[in-house]
Amino acid sequence: MNRADLQRLSRLRIQEARSLFRVGHYSGSYYLAGYAVECALKPCIARETQKFDFPDKERLKNSYTHRPDELLRVANLLGSFQAEMRANPKLKADWSVVNAWSEQSRYGIWSKADADAMIDAVEKRREGVLPWIKLHW
Repeated sequence: MNRADLQRLSRLRIQEARSLFRVGHYSGSYYLAGYAVECALKPCIARETQKFDFPDKERLKNSYTHRPDELLRVANLLGSFQAEMRANPKLKADWSVVNAWSEQSRYGIWSKADADAMIDAVEKRREGVLPWIKLHW
């Protein structure tokens, strides 16, 4: 899977999350909105990979996670993201919602309010987590 595939997958997952939300499937909506962030962070990691370089084993291993905070770190974006959160308290609040997501969220029963908060945190035009990530993918 390459960067373009992962970018496409991220866009698709957030569209699916909105669609599920509209028909009242809030648990699936919540999960897919968080998954859209995971899929958006992985192209940021791929972007850092130099053609023909042998990958660092530890970095490669750490790329295979579902944790948004760890993916930010592996993508070398943690410092700039933290600086942006200091400058933008709304992004910090959105990140706290997104970072609570995990792959185990798929087993949760999420309410309409939970799903709405997740989608909002992920895709707000200016403060959302996904628009910020897209600047770096």
